[in-house]
Amino acid sequence: MDCIQRLWLLLATLAAASGTPRATVAKDNGGGIGQGQGKHKASCAAVMDQPPSKSQISNDQVLGGRVTLRQGVRGYRSGLDAALLAAACDSGAGQRVLEAGCGVGGALLAAAVRRPQCPFVGVERDADARALAAENVGLNGLGERVGIVAGDVGQGFRALGLEPFDAVMANPPFFDDPSTIRGPHPARTGAYIADGGLKAWTDFMLKAVRESGTITLIHRTDRLGDILALLSPKAGSFRIRPIQPFADRPAKRVLVRAVKTGKAPLVLLPALVLHDREGGKHTREAEALLRGDAELGWG
Repeated sequence: MDCIQRLWLLLATLAAASGTPRATVAKDNGGGIGQGQGKHKASCAAVMDQPPSKSQISNDQVLGGRVTLRQGVRGYRSGLDAALLAAACDSGAGQRVLEAGCGVGGALLAAAVRRPQCPFVGVERDADARALAAENVGLNGLGERVGIVAGDVGQGFRALGLEPFDAVMANPPFFDDPSTIRGPHPARTGAYIADGGLKAWTDFMLKAVRESGTITLIHRTDRLGDILALLSPKAGSFRIRPIQPFADRPAKRVLVRAVKTGKAPLVLLPALVLHDREGGKHTREAEALLRGDAELGWG
């Protein structure tokens, strides 16, 4: 029995049990299925990718216990990349910071705790992630200076109706083409595959900041050339920090900082090494960053 047949069998069973018309039962729950997945996969995911129940939510402590993060046990989970992005936020007092695609708020809340004199806004299109992000804001007592708004990066910054920010940060989806990777769990699709490609994210970030505002993102090392090419028509003063798993291994991630209308020469900073070979989970530098005891500066 193929996916479509299983879908209609399930819908028929639900309709018979509840007396609900099929059209109502089959309504897409807005779970953020990526474009280009095909109608066949999207139809199945609309049923399987239901909002997580309370039993499917974990309560995690990040930033050395300074942030409590409620997030789904399955699907995309905030992790190391979010922690590094937060550590790279160096906005000054009073500067407004936007995170594009904030998910449940992993990077956003950690950055807000690190920068207690800055107001933050997180943009998220997925309703379930957005609800958890709003819950996490309240759970951490940050409601007075952290806001969560509904928005889709692919529709552009101007669709939000907000004034440009002093800084924008993001951890964009790592892939543009769903055929290049084995299909992720439906709840992870939006986090791994960018519907409008990396260009949609760089265009959004360039519009989201004022002139001389900063753009910070973390991404795969092999996309560095694309990132520079996409940002360089309107931004410059690039500073790049490679992220290496071990000192003797190539970097797999890069943190990129750009300044809108910046003209300074590109600077390649010393790499951050995450792990050592002596049995420790992280290097001392990485552990200090993850616990919030150090910042990942751009000097």
